[in-house]
Amino acid sequence: MKKLLLIPFILISFLSTAQKTENIIIITTDGFRWQEVFKGMDAAIANDKNFNQGDSTYIYKKYYSPDSKENRKKLLPFLWSEIASKGQIYGNRDLGNKVDVSNPYWFSYPGYSEIMTGNVDLLVNSNSYMANPNVNVLEFLNKQSKLKGKTAAFGAWDAFDRILNEKRSNFPVISAFDPVGGNKPTAVQNVLNEMRDNSFKPFHEDECLDVFTHYEAINELKTNKPKVLYIAYGETDEWAHAGHYRSYLDAAHQVDTWIKEIWNFVQNDPQYKNKTTLLITVDHGRGDKTKSEWTSHGDKIAGASEIWFAALGPEISPKGEIKTETQLYQKQFAQTIAKIMGYTFTAAHPVASEIKEVFEK
Repeated sequence: MKKLLLIPFILISFLSTAQKTENIIIITTDGFRWQEVFKGMDAAIANDKNFNQGDSTYIYKKYYSPDSKENRKKLLPFLWSEIASKGQIYGNRDLGNKVDVSNPYWFSYPGYSEIMTGNVDLLVNSNSYMANPNVNVLEFLNKQSKLKGKTAAFGAWDAFDRILNEKRSNFPVISAFDPVGGNKPTAVQNVLNEMRDNSFKPFHEDECLDVFTHYEAINELKTNKPKVLYIAYGETDEWAHAGHYRSYLDAAHQVDTWIKEIWNFVQNDPQYKNKTTLLITVDHGRGDKTKSEWTSHGDKIAGASEIWFAALGPEISPKGEIKTETQLYQKQFAQTIAKIMGYTFTAAHPVASEIKEVFEK
């Protein structure tokens, strides 16, 4: 269950003259801090009996290295191997490379809305907010003739139906315990529905475990072959709110493993190979001023506006970790997503400009 109310993303440096990206997969992992992304396991939190779940030995054995670069690679091996060598990673504030949310709330619904709409709507100020009146880039892409009917979204949290305004957007948004397959599920979808519904529900009916969201999305990718796919994992935020640092790290490590699985499939499928871009980010950051604040976010928590993002694809130049001083914003993601696909996102509401650096070699 989400604990807060009011969140982040940005982009890349890439592109050759010819449009190569025909498909895009956008991935978010809720509230996963830039600190772990760029520095790995935090020893001060891992050593704290209030947060280590009585298992600091496990945390150190699986995720710790005295070498800082190896420390982060143990936590996120795919990010710091494949993406670091062939893509781009933004948000290391220790190097002055800053990515922030623009909305003043620093929690989930406003953050996801900002990512997807390119707009900061101050009325979107609650996780229980109604169906989003702002048009999102996914529905915009779904209206394009080459992409129509080839868009899908999967989110662990039940709010995604409202964030993406499923009724208006006219593409499937499978969130939390929504069944997959509609009235005619396949045998695989029947199994997925049954396993999800009969699973352990630590977050009650608000959010399913990420494993179900992942395999629902993977099944969609393999069978219906969407050209625009959004996958939103949630456990990094849930375990952080619970103060369970071991589980928070495990959830992030698992997302990294799943991203590798997605990329391996993409690069071995004729429709997707060398024609697909991955974009990975978060909705908000978390506290870091005191070690107890890592569990929280919101406008009263210093640092909760700070986010990161990464990208990998045929038009993204292999710059790895971006070390230049800059300031990027989450609201720029929507237009950047559209530009990656070769379109200009327009809507009745304001849409922030794309990240220019993304389109530079």
